[in-house]
Amino acid sequence: MAHVKTKLVRAALAIGLLTGPALAAAAPGEGFDVTRYDLALTPDIPNGTVAGREVITLRATRDGLQRLDFSGNGLTIDKATLDGVPVTARSEDDGLGFALGQPLKRGRAVRLEVQYHGRPARGLSGSATSLYTSYFACDWMICLQDQFGDKAAFSLALHVPAGMETLSVGRKVAKTPAPDGGELHRWTAPRPYSAYLFGFAVGRFARVEERVGSARLTYLSEVADADELKRRFAPTGDMVRFFADKAGAPLPVSEYSQLLVKGREAQEAATYSVLGVEALATNADDPAQDWAIAHELAHQWWGNLVTCATLKDFWLNEGVTTFMTAAWKEHRYGRAAYDAELAVARGRLDKARAAGFDKPLAWDGRYPSLATRRAVQYSKGALFMDHLRTTLGERAFWAGLRRYTRAHAGGAVTSLDFERAMEASSGRDLRPLFAEWVFGADAPGSVPRP
Repeated sequence: MAHVKTKLVRAALAIGLLTGPALAAAAPGEGFDVTRYDLALTPDIPNGTVAGREVITLRATRDGLQRLDFSGNGLTIDKATLDGVPVTARSEDDGLGFALGQPLKRGRAVRLEVQYHGRPARGLSGSATSLYTSYFACDWMICLQDQFGDKAAFSLALHVPAGMETLSVGRKVAKTPAPDGGELHRWTAPRPYSAYLFGFAVGRFARVEERVGSARLTYLSEVADADELKRRFAPTGDMVRFFADKAGAPLPVSEYSQLLVKGREAQEAATYSVLGVEALATNADDPAQDWAIAHELAHQWWGNLVTCATLKDFWLNEGVTTFMTAAWKEHRYGRAAYDAELAVARGRLDKARAAGFDKPLAWDGRYPSLATRRAVQYSKGALFMDHLRTTLGERAFWAGLRRYTRAHAGGAVTSLDFERAMEASSGRDLRPLFAEWVFGADAPGSVPRP
């Protein structure tokens, strides 16, 4: 991060932002709650860069707040103000901080306005004629990447060349001419979301639409024509109906899009997914390959609508969704396909165990690698869901999942929330089972009762 810090310091000195002693960095998001992110962004497709103006509306959650810390990135800060007053911008380690001239009182709402430009180190991919984002939203905007429980409203105005198609969170509410001959495409989210789910895409895309109930499904790509899009995404409507039934709630968004790109991409955003050609089935009826569309679509319920409060309970996003992918396969292809999917999960967990690593699902320590984290939170999480299904029986298990999803729609959850929903649906004390799989047998008091 040394080069990032140098760029930020030079930029801040140039506009007179760095004065006085530096305040110690805090954890990103500490001491405040973000309620809105409003962006005006100009992506440069040939150069893979962005320039933006962002207004972050937030509220102090403690007295004497003197610094606002966000996730770190490689962007150059050109100007930063808090309610119109210049503030100091600094990059330290993995965080980007704004030192305030006057401390904030608890409960005070303010607007942090930031102008920036740069080449995101992560989270921005594409071709000579298109750009799309993937997961690392806080590399191309100022936000809180890992503060899953801090959901915020989002709007984005994309300044793009005329004739370009755009995709972002929610729905496009306006398209107007820009003074330079380009266009402004304005998007707004239907509800608050965690920041890692923000994203956009720009390009000249083939487009196909269909409806499932009241929802509109849209398929976009610059690497496939309309016929190929129809073929590759043919199962989506049936998946929507299946997940809605199991969730006890309809598709949480009125418009859901899937962007087909090169490679093996498989990433959900708040109201759409990015999927690589190599991640999708060549044969639409091959159960061994039918996972990416289902997994990312399932996140619209488990992960996006109902979101783990912290990374500690990330299995509630990914383990549940990995299991639901297997459940979809069982529904479409039969029990053998379900068992095969869980066998893959079991193999990944066995590999981690053979390397000497196995932890409870709600463990908040450091994982040695991303693959190991996935072996626990994705694979072991799915296996726990299967074990719970077998233990409780079909009726109680699915009733518990519906109760959990409906009760926490739009909110953030912990493993205890999931346990309580399953106990309420089954009428059973599940503390021993959750202690074994989720909290750890050596974690007394981790599942308290009111």
